[in-house]
Amino acid sequence: MNIISLSRILAFWAAKQPDETAIKHDHECITWHGLEKTTNRLARAYASIGVKKNDFVTVALPNGIEFFQACYAIWKLGATPQPVSAKLPVFERTQIIELANPSLVLGTSPEDHPKFTTLEAGFLSDPLFGDDPLPEVTARSYKAMTSGGSTGRPKLIVTTIPSEWDIDDDQFRFRQQGSVLIPGPLYHNGPFMWAMIAMFRGNQVTITTRFDAEQTLRIFQEEKIDTVYLVPTMMQRIWNLPTDMRTSYDVSSLRTLWHLAAPCPTWLKEAFINWLGANVILELYGGTEGVGGTRITGEEWLEHKGSVGRPNETCEIIILDKDGKQLPFGKVGEIYIRPKAGPGSTYRYIGAEAKSIQGGFESLGDLGYFDEDGYLYLSDRLTDMILSGGANIYPAEVEAAIDSLKGVRSSAVIGLPDEDLGNTVHAIVDIADEIVTEQELLSHLAERLVRYKIPRSIELVNEPLRDDAGKVRRNALREERM
Repeated sequence: MNIISLSRILAFWAAKQPDETAIKHDHECITWHGLEKTTNRLARAYASIGVKKNDFVTVALPNGIEFFQACYAIWKLGATPQPVSAKLPVFERTQIIELANPSLVLGTSPEDHPKFTTLEAGFLSDPLFGDDPLPEVTARSYKAMTSGGSTGRPKLIVTTIPSEWDIDDDQFRFRQQGSVLIPGPLYHNGPFMWAMIAMFRGNQVTITTRFDAEQTLRIFQEEKIDTVYLVPTMMQRIWNLPTDMRTSYDVSSLRTLWHLAAPCPTWLKEAFINWLGANVILELYGGTEGVGGTRITGEEWLEHKGSVGRPNETCEIIILDKDGKQLPFGKVGEIYIRPKAGPGSTYRYIGAEAKSIQGGFESLGDLGYFDEDGYLYLSDRLTDMILSGGANIYPAEVEAAIDSLKGVRSSAVIGLPDEDLGNTVHAIVDIADEIVTEQELLSHLAERLVRYKIPRSIELVNEPLRDDAGKVRRNALREERM
């Protein structure tokens, strides 16, 4: 083991490879030496305005070198980065910030959040702040991620892992001092973890502003990428490129393709295995909470098509029916996971409570079953959450925004199948006898929801969508529209 505090991990790699590229974004790059020096100065600037050990710092910055600089400066003060989308409307971001109560908010204007200390994107620390090393300090939690709650309110998922890392740990199959591509948004847990852990192992990390299928292949070739993080939507967009274009790029350097965040269609996974080789493809199933999960290699998958793998060594997984009775192999039920270290050992919520049963098992809201060899298969979401392009969208959150518009009586939000995104958001809106237009509703939602949560299609109706108890028959509504 070689555990290093994240307040010192840049210094470790800067000493070994000072002039090598640490991060590349579009046409910009920064060396390990440059990253170490700029984040020392930035950390002192943050400290001068009140950031202290174990504080949260909200990071509302887009993909870019500045995002990484902010996180490492935060770690150098023993504080915890709390990333959010840079595109969040003020209304939604305010809810999250009030939960986190951070000592600093990055990437926003002062008038947006007058109760908090803020710095806008592009902030440059005063050159008078020194760039020499700071004292070593380790935060209680190295990340605090955001999730839209099933109640329509956001929650924070705060890891119990401190801000330190064993650089000899290869559980994610990263090389040391290799080349990694992360084309996803860094405020999401998966891209954040994979990008940061890759850097903890001394890898060059290449990121993109947004995902582009051909650009991804070009980066494979130009940067000799050995590890990439994708979601199935990205994989499908790559596969939908003309065959001669897809096969014209040299992808021989690729040794690991991770995919997660959403179910991968069997045909698509098989196509990637045939293209890149079964030994390259790895899939992970789990949640931001880190209570446990599964992983599966391409070789295993060919023997258990459709599976997401067997439980990893840190957890136990059981399948229960609606009465809490454990189900045998082949029977679909709700998936419950328990970390072997015990309940509460991997995370804590701010703004929500875990769904747990006796013995410390928790549900992530999925349905599935085991085969006789102990491989897990996912069937569907037990909850109403919509997976669209690898992002989690909670209907209650969208409905709350719709229902806040004057003239709307009630609404029901469902996911409809989409070949590209997996699902798209469809809103059924009961406007009774009021005059509400689709454009008026979209303008209202643009002020309250990030773009990917805004319904792709809207259906205006003049009939109640909920019964007297306030319940909505979401599955029935979806089946009717299917």
